[in-house]
Amino acid sequence: MCNRVGSFILLLLLVFLDSRDCSANAQHDSTSKLSLNTVQSWAVKLGTELYHFGEFITRKKEVQDSFKSAQIESRDGEKLVQSMADDIRAMMELKISAVKRIVEAAENMAFDKQNEPVPEDYQFYNSKEMEEPYEEAAIRTTAEPEFNLENWIVRPPTKSAHLQLNPHFSNIPVNINFSSVHVPTNVYAWAPEVIKGIHWSEGLDTHFLNNYQSDPTLSWQYFGSSTGFMRHYPAMKWRADPVDIYDCRTRAWYMEAAASPKDVVILVDRSGSMTGQRRDIAKHVVTNILDTLGNNDFVNVMTFADTVEEVVPCFEDSLVQATLGNLREIKLALDNFETMEIANFSAALTRAFELLEIYRNNSGGANCNQAIMLVTDGVPYNYKELFEKYNWKYDTPVRVFTYLIGREVKVADVREVKWMACANRGFYVHLSTLAEVRERVLEHVNVLARPLVLQREKHPVVWTPVYANITDPKVADYLWEQRERAEQKERFMSQRRDKVLFNSEQEQDRRWRITQMKQGQYSELGNSQYQLMTSVSMPVYDLRHNENITENVLINEAYWVSVTKEMRIAKLLGVAGTDVPLSEIQALMTPYKIGVNGYAFIVTNNGYILIHPDLRPVFQQILKPSYNSVDMIEVELFDDDRTPRNFSMELTAFRQEIIDQRTGNKVMNVKYHMEDMRRASRSRKHYFWTGIADSPFTLVITIPENYGRHRITPPPTDDIHRLSLTSKNISARQYLSDKWSVHPDWLYCRHYERTFSSPEEELLYFLERVAKPGWRWPAKPRPPEHHKNKPGHEKHNGEYKGTPESRERGKTSNAIPRNEYYCDHGLMQALVYDARNTAWFNKSISESASDEKAGEFIQRFGYIVAFLATHSGLTRWQTHPPREHETEKPEFGKQYPRAIDEVWYRRAVEHHYVDPLSYVYSVQLNTEKVPLNVSAAMVTAAHAVFHGDGHRKTPAAVVGFQFKHERLREWFDNITCTCEHKPCDETNDWDCYLVDNNGWIIVSKDTNQTGQFFGKIRPDIMTRLIEEDVYKPIHVVDYQAVCFREKKTTNPATMLITPLENLRLVMAWFIATTFWVYNSITIGLAQSSSDSYDEEYVTPTVAYQNYENDEETDDLSMSKPHTTRIVERDFEKLVLINRTRPTPCDREMFLYQLDYKNLDEKLNKPSKACERPFYVQLVNYTNMLLVVVNGLCRVPDVPIIPVEATEVQYNESLPCLKHMHPLYRKQPVSCIRNHTEESNIDMCGRGSLPPTKLWIVFGLLSTFRYIAM
Repeated sequence: MCNRVGSFILLLLLVFLDSRDCSANAQHDSTSKLSLNTVQSWAVKLGTELYHFGEFITRKKEVQDSFKSAQIESRDGEKLVQSMADDIRAMMELKISAVKRIVEAAENMAFDKQNEPVPEDYQFYNSKEMEEPYEEAAIRTTAEPEFNLENWIVRPPTKSAHLQLNPHFSNIPVNINFSSVHVPTNVYAWAPEVIKGIHWSEGLDTHFLNNYQSDPTLSWQYFGSSTGFMRHYPAMKWRADPVDIYDCRTRAWYMEAAASPKDVVILVDRSGSMTGQRRDIAKHVVTNILDTLGNNDFVNVMTFADTVEEVVPCFEDSLVQATLGNLREIKLALDNFETMEIANFSAALTRAFELLEIYRNNSGGANCNQAIMLVTDGVPYNYKELFEKYNWKYDTPVRVFTYLIGREVKVADVREVKWMACANRGFYVHLSTLAEVRERVLEHVNVLARPLVLQREKHPVVWTPVYANITDPKVADYLWEQRERAEQKERFMSQRRDKVLFNSEQEQDRRWRITQMKQGQYSELGNSQYQLMTSVSMPVYDLRHNENITENVLINEAYWVSVTKEMRIAKLLGVAGTDVPLSEIQALMTPYKIGVNGYAFIVTNNGYILIHPDLRPVFQQILKPSYNSVDMIEVELFDDDRTPRNFSMELTAFRQEIIDQRTGNKVMNVKYHMEDMRRASRSRKHYFWTGIADSPFTLVITIPENYGRHRITPPPTDDIHRLSLTSKNISARQYLSDKWSVHPDWLYCRHYERTFSSPEEELLYFLERVAKPGWRWPAKPRPPEHHKNKPGHEKHNGEYKGTPESRERGKTSNAIPRNEYYCDHGLMQALVYDARNTAWFNKSISESASDEKAGEFIQRFGYIVAFLATHSGLTRWQTHPPREHETEKPEFGKQYPRAIDEVWYRRAVEHHYVDPLSYVYSVQLNTEKVPLNVSAAMVTAAHAVFHGDGHRKTPAAVVGFQFKHERLREWFDNITCTCEHKPCDETNDWDCYLVDNNGWIIVSKDTNQTGQFFGKIRPDIMTRLIEEDVYKPIHVVDYQAVCFREKKTTNPATMLITPLENLRLVMAWFIATTFWVYNSITIGLAQSSSDSYDEEYVTPTVAYQNYENDEETDDLSMSKPHTTRIVERDFEKLVLINRTRPTPCDREMFLYQLDYKNLDEKLNKPSKACERPFYVQLVNYTNMLLVVVNGLCRVPDVPIIPVEATEVQYNESLPCLKHMHPLYRKQPVSCIRNHTEESNIDMCGRGSLPPTKLWIVFGLLSTFRYIAM
């Protein structure tokens, strides 16, 4: 009986196990029943339904019919680029005209008035002390120190003025009736030479004002004096944030106009005597010399003792272009040189002369002025034999500037060092304090300007590279350091307030994400705070030949004598100029004529970008260290699959033709990125270029090879003004009633005397004016004649005797008729044509619905936005249901007003040549640095509407719709849960994704994956798709990237190891050890009672020391709940930040694009269990792939496919790498470096300032101002 029972139980167990296996097999069989046909049916159904909905909601057919009457004309790239270049040149002539009038007026005024005495009660408008609107006079940001000095001179206060916000001047409060004066912090405004210049230059206000009235497009006008002050129009309150380090004499517009390009070798004495303050002064001298160099100059810095060494080793035996990146590399290297041994001046001078001779013979470098800057604290003798051998026999091509450092100097040192400068057309300066370095170093600019001043006739016109208004790029490192300090302080304070919360994993993860966002490369939200511009400037000469000069002469080691005598001079008064915002030049590039996915850019003679849509100068709201020296081939990414910085010969030859300003054209294969470098594409583009006459710039336009050949134009009978008159003065504004916008950056019409709240308001104003009788399209402004037969300056016994007419021009200038507005006739014509023919789009969607499924569609998708954007920059949109109340989210057209420049417009037009019926779908991307709120995510679908006349076609508009992402997901789920008309998704064994043509997830079962890269979620499947050529990688290199280098701590200045120094070190060690013992005992006592005290706080100093020294206990397994030291170490690692310095670098990434070649063959492959556990199908009429993955198969351990940019590792630093592989540049045309009369000028040096009471007062004043800031 028991055996039977046992057998029965065994039988039941076998049956149970067998049934369980059958069930599992049945379940596996049911999932494996999902066939390729089923997936194909899903893709067809989803795509077809989306397509019909898109056709209905966008009314695409009606949009196509709206452009039936439009004409198609061929786009002639050569004529287009020439026309744009002519327009830009005409605009430049206007600016040059204004500057010439300032130069002429300044020279005449200075000649007549600069020796006039300044009244004691003289007042001027000081930019720093002016009051802004609503600023109370009693409120002062800087405390005024009180001085109790016997000879303190009470100066009259600055003039007060009323300032008003002015949109033409970046909405800065200004007064356009006069100018104001900016005086640098290191310049005393009431010094005799400075206040005289401020006084006589007040007469320039008349010319500033007349220039602005003649050309209302003029931006800031200014005259920068060689004494340091800058008179600028209009008057404004100078903002110094965080400190005012602005000095006009170190700006590109001043430096490049004041002297011709130069090759400079700086020799710094690093012998044993150059220690302490002398070493600091020497570094400060070199830094200030470097600040006076620009992109057309070349430089190297060498230190010498018994040997001669470059401070940057890779710059050995060469000169490097003085770009911001190279100068920064040199300045950082200056911190590392050590002083020792005895200086070998002979070796240093020989090395410098030989290097300059090589460049002179090879016409390399600047190929103009050459100079040696010698920084030392004394020389044994004057080395006359070296100058005879290397300089005098070649007619002294190299100027020698000497800087003698030290308070206690020998008469012999002064005599020999000064002789070296005077005998070689240079200048000698004695420096004893850091405060006087800036002013004395700038003397060399005036010496280099002497040949320019002596010839007097030519005033070279200089155009600067791109730069940001006011903000000095040297502040970038300071701003970043301040930001890190603030972050460190916040972390300490947060930890102190709530240690548990701060140390939690969630909080640390949140802070890590914030850090990643801060170090993000491509979402630069702070660009708007900087206005990029170029400037045109010209030198202003002192027309006098002689002047009484007072020099301080050192008689012996402690006795100075002031000597005054009349001397021959060739003095630079300063530089006059005006700014030209790049936005004004871009408006003249008529982007509507170039078309979608085409653009124009400008290249300088150095190959650097002046204007380009991919120029990204700002990083984390701070200017990038090398923002103004981005090369053309660093933004034009040619599709040649070469390694970073391995540019092809074809590409460099193409670049050289552009730099040489030859007119030409070329077709190239390129790759380009979109959407913050998250998408990339390949294309074939046609380049056209031509030089802009009388400038260092070349204009280039690039047009897509296929759809860029033609453009759409309205018929000639549709003239706006004529239509308005035939329609009984009905304005074209009737076509623009509701929900529309225009491209905010395009120049439709601009009024120079009125302001408008928006581009749309300004456009409506002009449409009203066009409809009125008497309207005339304004002609493009042309520059007036610039006194082509201007009488020369007659020289008679050193005096200037100009004609009465020329003197009168120094006082007043003839007013030129002013155009109050300007309009682009062609763009206005195109806009009104588009507005009239698409006016029906304002009709509600439901009113125009005739399809029976209309109600079903609208109900299924809920809130929908239908939009239309045209080639003329017009954007229209309609919502369903209509918005009765505005929400916090801006309307579609306000959020995406840029029409052909929007990403969805560009992608839709590009996709037309893949499938002319498809819509391009996208969703906001979801990255760690820019996370996506999926619940509020919107899906955007766009479709390009082309207009053709048979054999030609061109994009006319893009239509599309936008709806909530959750509605698409619901629709997708409904479709993919049906297999052969039966439910198939109940077991959740298959994961379905919608992935776009760049590999970004649009729909997933897990909503948190929306907007993420598919290679991150399923790297195994993405890898297979790449291997099967479904997706092709596109290698993109970002040559404008910023990386973070750990900031190295620097040692203090090198000292001689004397017996006293050794004693000092021993005492320092004893004190430090005593303090350490005391501190250890104190901390130990505190730790013994720490268990009862929760609010522990570790000072930053102690925390930092512990963090640096306690590396051996990083293993968390050793930690105990109440072990205070271990907890402290963990705390320190969480709290302390890594100090970094933003540094230019290259980053590379691989982005992906769907390869449509033989796509059906690649996709129609069956699933093979877990060997190929997925199906992929193209969703009809879309840019999306339906990816269905077997969820039962184990996910292999495959590394994530990154799309984040990673730094390109080179064997050298980036400046060194660029230097070792130099690119072609064109040297500036103007070079004035010699004049026969220069030998008559005896001024070649000054001693250090004698300690008079006046300078004591000035020094105290400067010190107090600095402390107050």
